[in-house]
Amino acid sequence: MEGLLIDYVQPGSIAEELEIEAGDRLVAINGQDLRDIIDFSFYAHDEELTLEVVKPSGEHWEAEIERDGDEPLGLVFASPVPAQCGNKCVFCFVHQLPKGLRRPLYVKDEDYRLSFLYGNYVTLSNIDRVDLDRIVAQRLSPLYISVHATNPALRERLLGRTEILPILDVMRELAAARIVMHTQIVLCPGLNDGIELEKTVRDLAGLHPWVESLAIVPVGITKHRRGLPALEPVTTGYAEAFIRTWQPAAERLERELGAPFLFIADEFYIKSGLPFPPLEIYGDLPQIENGVGMIPLFLDEAERVLKKARKGKPVTVTVVTGESPYRYLAAFLEKLSARTGATFKPVAVHNRLFGESVTVTGLVAGSDIVEELSGRDLGDAVLVPDVMLKEGEGIFLDDLSVDGLEKSLGTRVLVVEATPRGVVDALRRVRSL
Repeated sequence: MEGLLIDYVQPGSIAEELEIEAGDRLVAINGQDLRDIIDFSFYAHDEELTLEVVKPSGEHWEAEIERDGDEPLGLVFASPVPAQCGNKCVFCFVHQLPKGLRRPLYVKDEDYRLSFLYGNYVTLSNIDRVDLDRIVAQRLSPLYISVHATNPALRERLLGRTEILPILDVMRELAAARIVMHTQIVLCPGLNDGIELEKTVRDLAGLHPWVESLAIVPVGITKHRRGLPALEPVTTGYAEAFIRTWQPAAERLERELGAPFLFIADEFYIKSGLPFPPLEIYGDLPQIENGVGMIPLFLDEAERVLKKARKGKPVTVTVVTGESPYRYLAAFLEKLSARTGATFKPVAVHNRLFGESVTVTGLVAGSDIVEELSGRDLGDAVLVPDVMLKEGEGIFLDDLSVDGLEKSLGTRVLVVEATPRGVVDALRRVRSL
């Protein structure tokens, strides 16, 4: 009977008119059993529908619907329970987490459905013939795939798992079915770089345009790696040599394929100190959520924002960030101060929770902010970028709330969009306090 648990029924909708309620379970549409919300989306597009609903009492309902075009039914379902990851990746970040963080952070999902629905990266190490057939039949495109290496033996070593389907065979089948794929490689120096990286890039480029993009991101290493395989970090020298080799390679591939394909994560440029390429080289930013093109986009937006900035009430604002983007944010704030008359105090928060090698803004904990800012003159408000918080909940990685941060610091804390526009909007809010 399983079906889909209805979480909410939108007022005035078709479902409300049929007296369908939250807590009911939608089990079939037009005779097709529903496994998840993907099935619902796939089977619910017809204008004439027969819904099979089971009430909490066990009573079965059948409702026939005739609707105009794509008029929504008004049903909102509970989030699917993700399939769990059975990999033991040598670089797995979850395995490097300390105790005491939000419980969901310790959950490893490996679910192609979430890849399709939300853009989660998956290795496809747990799929079988039934899953592949479903992806093709229901056109679950695009998918986001963590490849890491196309050499089967090396990939099994990286994933800590054996007897998995060769990823190239799977991706060739998906490409033949015209499933679009975005891919990534977590680069581990001495493991999947050098000749192996050349092979992986060549193999994936051979599946273009269905493999639409490939991002190379550096391995993340925290100070909590006791008992885990030894890994080499991406150093400043390594990052510089990597860019000098692979940025020209990315440009050659773009000429050969007729579109941007290979993307190097911002962290390589930040660590090396080399200048970023122009924003246009990132195409339509297909890997922005993977930390690719964020700084070039920030710099581009900063120039446009500065042209419109105007003088106003003098205020003093502290702006926190991770260590990686600090110099780019600080340079922008210096110019913004000259344009607006406001005083900005940018602060790079050292990551005490994960260790000094973790420098990205999104992994800064609330307790790290408290320790960094304690005893400082913070001015009229502290601006915290939204990427430090769980979306919609105002909670940091270590479960400290924004209210808790305000109490610890003794000053107003504003959560802002992590963009130049977000800073300017926050400045207006501070001036109106």
